[in-house]
Amino acid sequence: MMIKSFLVCLCLLPAFSFAQDASNMIPQQSAGKDTSRQTDLIDIAKDLFHINPKKPRIQREKKIYFSILPIPGAVPGGAGRALITSTTAGTYLGPQSTTNLSSANFAPYWNLHSRFGLPLRSSIWLKDNTWNIQGDIRFLRYPQYTWGLGSGNDYSEKTLVNYNYVRFYQSALKRITPYFFAGGGYNIDYRSSIKSDDPSVDLKQFTGYNYGTSGSSVSSGINLDLLYDTRNNSINPLPGSYFNIVYRVNPTFMGSSDSWHSLYLDYRKYVPLNPANKNQQNTLAFWSYFWTVLGGNAPYLDLPSIGWDPYNRSGEGIDQNRYRGKSLFYLESEYRRDITANGLLGFVAFANVNTVSGSGTLFKSWHPAAGTGLRVKFNKGSNTNIGMDYAFSKGYNAVILNVGEAF
Repeated sequence: MMIKSFLVCLCLLPAFSFAQDASNMIPQQSAGKDTSRQTDLIDIAKDLFHINPKKPRIQREKKIYFSILPIPGAVPGGAGRALITSTTAGTYLGPQSTTNLSSANFAPYWNLHSRFGLPLRSSIWLKDNTWNIQGDIRFLRYPQYTWGLGSGNDYSEKTLVNYNYVRFYQSALKRITPYFFAGGGYNIDYRSSIKSDDPSVDLKQFTGYNYGTSGSSVSSGINLDLLYDTRNNSINPLPGSYFNIVYRVNPTFMGSSDSWHSLYLDYRKYVPLNPANKNQQNTLAFWSYFWTVLGGNAPYLDLPSIGWDPYNRSGEGIDQNRYRGKSLFYLESEYRRDITANGLLGFVAFANVNTVSGSGTLFKSWHPAAGTGLRVKFNKGSNTNIGMDYAFSKGYNAVILNVGEAF
């Protein structure tokens, strides 16, 4: 009980960190910095193969920075081991002093049988941040366990759900002020062949939910988007803050199985503990989001669920989809620190907690997790790390490998 209370208090720290000054320029300690005093895996590879550059590597404008990590891993939902290749690319489409780093991540997986995924996420910043173009495209043959609504079921009370999944999200946001953007876009989630892996299990009866638990479901509609973002690198944010409001409407005349609408609020804050040292990572990072269905009949697999935030990064240490309901509230705090002076090695320590509505009331039951991890600098030009984390919660633990930070 004492550990749970400590984790909840640690995650509540974002509530005290909402102040952020704005100016017309990107924060200078992360814009166009000289990385010649830092070391990454590319430098080590050059030394190993005796490749001697004529001059130190300095971050150049409009250069593309790639980070590729082929790894074996576990497919979500207990489908066994798979080959996962995570590729992250970053580039500047304008002056680094006035333009954020554009990024794209492609992380396909295949378990050599019937399970595969082709997810592509992108955030494109045009010159001087005049527009931000966001994309999320996925083609998945995706199994996942489900525990029904709320958090009343024990970990063993689950069933495996099989389905095919196609997602296409595309939004465009126009700059209104230096750090404030507004816009909208189109979203569609199409799932087919939804059924339990166990023929004796009726999903509608198991979940106690009548919509989107068999056959297929479609959620098609538009979103209205407000964004405040003082970061300039989403791959590994340094100082700054982020606040995003997304209101989504899915009417039946646009093809949705049922008419419904939702609200997603996302806040993040990054606090440098030693701002005078621009070449050393020593940061507290906070993340909180609230996701709720406001009205209508959202399909079961579109309801708010842990691990199903836009980047599928929440709830490290908790099985994806473990908690699902009509509303979800999430908090996370993370400490990030370099181990070596050249930035090659670092570590993180984190704690998170969530609560969902469903069979009970929101804020009635809290579900904490915690963990720690090692960081290895893969590409200092884009400040991209390879992360190796160990995370745990009640009845579950996992080793997670990622390119880039969780948030």
